[in-house]
Parts: sequence; C-alpha cells; structure tokens
Amino acid sequence: MESKFFAVISRMKYINRWSLMRNTIPENISEHSIETAFIAHALALLRNKRFGGNVNAERCALIALYHDVSEIITGDLPTPVKYYNKDIKSAYGEIENKALCQLLSYLPDDLKEEYSEVFFAGKEDRELWTLVKAADKISALIKCVEERRMGNSDFASAEKSTLEAVHRLNVPEAEVFLEEFMPSYNLTLDEQC
Repeated sequence: MESKFFAVISRMKYINRWSLMRNTIPENISEHSIETAFIAHALALLRNKRFGGNVNAERCALIALYHDVSEIITGDLPTPVKYYNKDIKSAYGEIENKALCQLLSYLPDDLKEEYSEVFFAGKEDRELWTLVKAADKISALIKCVEERRMGNSDFASAEKSTLEAVHRLNVPEAEVFLEEFMPSYNLTLDEQC
C-alpha cells in the first residue's frame, strides 16, 4: 500500500510562521519544530536532573517534533487570532484535531496507533506536553530575540509578551533555560565561540 504520510509531513518546510510580522529571516514550522524538540529535550533533562522528575526526555523531544504538524493542513494561524477569544480557540482546536486525524489517515493501519499517541495528548503524557508548550514558547522567544538583534523592531512587543507567557507557564525548567541559556542568544558568533 502506498502511503503519502511522509510526503505530506515534508511540506512543513513550506509553512511559514509569523505571517503578520515583517521577518528579516523567514522561519518555517519545520525549523521551529526541530528547535522546539531540542529545547523540550533539555527541559525534560532539567526536570529529571534538577527537579527530581522522572520523565522520558526522548519522548518529550518526539512529541515536540510533531507538535505543529496540523499546520500542514491548517496553516500557521497567528497567535492574536488563534487566542482572540474562547470560541475561536475552541473552534481552532477542533480544526487542528481534524487535521491531525487527516494526517493519521495517510498512514498504514499498523502505524496509526503509535502516531496517534504522539499527536494527541494522553493523560500519561500531560507532563511532557507541559514541557513541549514551554519549549514552544521559548522557541518563539528566541525568534523574537534574533529579529530584534537584526534591527527589526516589529518583534519588540512580541518579545515582551512571549517572555511574559513563558513566565506565566510556571515551569521551573523553563526559568532555568531562560537564566542559563537565553543570554547567549544575544552574543555574536565570535562571542559564542
């Protein structure tokens, strides 16, 4: 049986983020997802090493890799629109779920269950999804910092609100990431090496 799942997944690179903003460097959901996976993995390791957690860091990274795949079908709806009110947020959640089901339908039957467990948040992965959400916000914050450093003042407000959103999550591992890793994003390549 022929499956188009991975051909469709490969289209992540064509879905640009930040569509309402002027970008000095465009970012697509494929790039964002891999960065989010790196960060989610680190947050899970921090939880285990410094906060007495016992989470599967590799699974956390895997969930992060796929956290935005529904946007292949829906596109990247800007945050101010997606969260404008509870009705829009709820309706968009339903649309995302239908898009995920559509993507699952492209898989051979014997693989659908495993991917479904990655696409949809089960009770057993709630803690991991919290870390992925924090990693997602941190990735957005990194984009804002990078744009500001390139002289793009369009991201100043987004940087402030995204930082506040990270703090509101109350994820201690995210606070550690902000303190220990974020300052380096303000350095030049020579300063980083």
